[in-house]
Amino acid sequence: MSAGGARILVVDDEKQIRRMLKAALEGYGYDIAEAASGQEGLSQTSIFHPDVVILDLGLPDMDGIWVIERLREWTQVPIVVLSVREHEDDKIKALDAGADDYVTKPFSMGELLARLRAALRRINRSEDEPVLAFGDLSIDLAHRSVTLKGEEVKLTPTEYEVLKYLAQKAGRVVTHRQLLLAIWGSNYQEQSQYLRVYIGQLRRKIEADPSQPVYIITEPGVGYRLVTRD
Repeated sequence: MSAGGARILVVDDEKQIRRMLKAALEGYGYDIAEAASGQEGLSQTSIFHPDVVILDLGLPDMDGIWVIERLREWTQVPIVVLSVREHEDDKIKALDAGADDYVTKPFSMGELLARLRAALRRINRSEDEPVLAFGDLSIDLAHRSVTLKGEEVKLTPTEYEVLKYLAQKAGRVVTHRQLLLAIWGSNYQEQSQYLRVYIGQLRRKIEADPSQPVYIITEPGVGYRLVTRD
């Protein structure tokens, strides 16, 4: 889905922020609706049917985390959090609650637009799409194979599962807890050293320079993101 016709719901109690985002995003072809509170945001989501929700956490009537949890009870619409809260714990709580991404205020419009494009690409990607491609990196889900510049990359079963999980959520931040739960199960939710080992192994196999990765990016203290290409 391109910007043209894509519907964005902005949930923020700051009128100036809403006005600025509306003017800027409409200039890029988005259709914008606004909400000034959590309850209004929940109502507008059901009425406006947005393709992406931009959500502030500091709302006057309820915490934004609660809004995310309520939305996730009935919709998988991408949620991009836009908040002054910059502590790692706040980011982790929002992402674990079901947010797709997190942008800290003050923010650049370029960064926000990139996150919106990534969210819209996830809407377009079919859940049963057999091959996921990211630049020179391709992941064939049907054959459980990975190629880089056309050459097969030999991965262990666990390395493949980690890469597949990141690829299926490409463009969004995946927290340590989400990855550990998905790959190793509930008994390993605090074992972040597992991730460091396997991410390091993956980078040595798919990155030209593992010390400066371009595919698997670390979100310090929070998790990892598999980068998509615009």
